[in-house]
Amino acid sequence: MSKILIRGAKVLGGEPQDVLIDGEVIEAVGTGLSAEGAEVVEAAGKVLLPGLVDLHTHLREPGREDSETVLTGTRAAASGGYTAVFAMANTFPVADTAGVVEQVYRLGQEHGYCDVQPIGAVTVGLEGRKLAELGAMHESAAGVTVFSDDGKCVDDAVIMRRALEYVKAFGGVVAQHAQEPRLTEGAQMNEGIVSAELGLGGWPAVAEESIIARDVLLAEHVGSRVHICHLSTAGSVEIVRWAKSRGIAVTAEVTPHHLLLTDELVRTYNPVYKVNPPLRTERDVHALREALADGTIDIVATDHAPHPHEDKDCEWAAAAMGMVGLETALSVVQETMVDTGLLDWAGVADRMSVKPAQIGQATGHGRPVSAGEPANLTLVDTEYRGQVDPAGFASRSRNTPYQGRELPGRVTHTWLRGKATLVDGKLT
Repeated sequence: MSKILIRGAKVLGGEPQDVLIDGEVIEAVGTGLSAEGAEVVEAAGKVLLPGLVDLHTHLREPGREDSETVLTGTRAAASGGYTAVFAMANTFPVADTAGVVEQVYRLGQEHGYCDVQPIGAVTVGLEGRKLAELGAMHESAAGVTVFSDDGKCVDDAVIMRRALEYVKAFGGVVAQHAQEPRLTEGAQMNEGIVSAELGLGGWPAVAEESIIARDVLLAEHVGSRVHICHLSTAGSVEIVRWAKSRGIAVTAEVTPHHLLLTDELVRTYNPVYKVNPPLRTERDVHALREALADGTIDIVATDHAPHPHEDKDCEWAAAAMGMVGLETALSVVQETMVDTGLLDWAGVADRMSVKPAQIGQATGHGRPVSAGEPANLTLVDTEYRGQVDPAGFASRSRNTPYQGRELPGRVTHTWLRGKATLVDGKLT
């Protein structure tokens, strides 16, 4: 593999530097670097980040290849600046055995656009009644460390406690979809003024908050790690903040769409805005941004949820829940966190690369941009502004809430262990 010289990039948004890649690793970082025969990437004015890591991606394969495949999903990830994604377990069949997680892991290795780390199901068939083969999935070739029934809540406290006890033995983490099912029967959107005016079934904030409160107490009791998926309410922020003040081993994520969009958009009845957990209020959005800035919320995760056209282009009540997000996540974070002054680019690297890699134990990812480290890198043109056009997405699905919306920033290059997966905004 030839050498690559990235010239004049603002590493983590700082002063311009050159970065020399040799094979799979960074050879040197400094000014005035040169290397005979190296491929030169002129990066003046652009920001260089460690490759992004998504702890919450739905790749749909096996079983729903009409929505997404490991190939198309990882191509979308590379387009968005990601070098590693964690694939959720709600596939068909469910990723609740060593055989299924190894299949997903091998597909990721074969396609090569980013690393794919499968997430194992907590319970058999996501049914919430019996623990899945947690130990076997961890000991498999996939080396699973994160377990989740995402899409469904592990609502049985005994099952949740047992899962926390089991993963503690090998340093794993249970990622909870916090949704009390009895409080959300028939829910279509956030419960509040808008749902009352529209006559749609409400998804109350307490349905999320009550599960988070229970699970942080269980994690404290067991001495294990719990991760909160797609946290979406101001009340949830306060519970996580309280838990961290007690030293409880809890981490939490927020999605880009919960940082930007509110339930007012549901007035359009456009199913593209139907998501679980639902879009919340302006007050919640403000609280989530502040919590991400102060570290109460640890990471940004996309909850990339692709659906085929027919599952979204229908009446609101019948539409599937979910949005694609891999290819727009960094732009939304720039819009909501960087351009508002809440985070600098080093903070973005921390929330979108370093910490998700740490939580998921993604070896070689989330590392400093320095000599000797794996060359997993993302180059961003932060001065760019343009309208989102899903026709150009690499994802197989187009269910984005940002169609036609102007957003800042564009990923121009992505490198996975020194191999370019995206060059000048085009997949290799």
